[in-house]
Amino acid sequence: MGAYIVRRLGYGLLILIGVNLLTFFLFFTVNTPDDMARLNIGGKRVTQEQIEKWKSERGYDKPLYWNAQAEGAEQVTKTVLWERSISLMKGDFGRSDSARSVDIGHEIASRMGVSLQLALPLFLLQLIVSVSFSLMLSISSLFYIIVGQFLFSRLLRLVPISGYAPGLDAVRFLALPIVLSLLARLGGEARLYRAMFLEEIGKDYVRTARAKGLAEQVVLFRHVLRNALIPIITSAAGYLPYVFLGSLVFESFFGIPGLGAFVIDAIGGQDFAIVRTMVFVGSALYIATNILLDIAYTWVDPRVL
Repeated sequence: MGAYIVRRLGYGLLILIGVNLLTFFLFFTVNTPDDMARLNIGGKRVTQEQIEKWKSERGYDKPLYWNAQAEGAEQVTKTVLWERSISLMKGDFGRSDSARSVDIGHEIASRMGVSLQLALPLFLLQLIVSVSFSLMLSISSLFYIIVGQFLFSRLLRLVPISGYAPGLDAVRFLALPIVLSLLARLGGEARLYRAMFLEEIGKDYVRTARAKGLAEQVVLFRHVLRNALIPIITSAAGYLPYVFLGSLVFESFFGIPGLGAFVIDAIGGQDFAIVRTMVFVGSALYIATNILLDIAYTWVDPRVL
């Protein structure tokens, strides 16, 4: 078991390094540091002196991959790749490329709590409700979306349509996106679990359990549910990274200042520092989730090893 975990961690680390290097390569294939400087400085007339100053302030004045003018190890370390992307492996996220030059690590720490307020209740409610109702429920998600929008926004007017407020006031702004997103996903999740449970119910061990006179709830929850844990874990784990990174669509649409909106704004402004960092953080979360998923598989069914 220990060797298996170490092996999975090693694979995850290699994938994370690959994603980091690929992101760097693809970004600078499309944009040069001079292009980034012109975009961030703005204005119709940008002098070369302004461009060089912007690049020097943010560390983009060095060679991208190899510094032939340096000696020894500095040929590698005195490059944009090492200082702005390899540094992510040490947890040094640096500052953004925009004029505000915000501390990316601080932004992630401060915004993650906001994203968690939206995504964590949604994740827990979705998991509990989906698993509970998937045994008997399969309803179109469009029905829930239409009814939910009409009920909460037009008819009852219980919550604001968009915006955000800190503290307990956040509940008023987060209730609608959480409810709508939950209901929108519930139908699909329920159909998935329902199909999976129907497959399990048709197996011989279920017929044997019923023949022994066991109550139906015992057959469903003690036998069927237990043997169906692997697909349930797979579905739940696939959503875990979004618990921390937030929802790009919902945060932008409802004006919620979480990490999802942070990423959308960075993409719109072509802020490579933020995009690079969020791709790295998202990759790390995705890899960690898959490692935990594989470990959970071995706990549910040791034959996976």
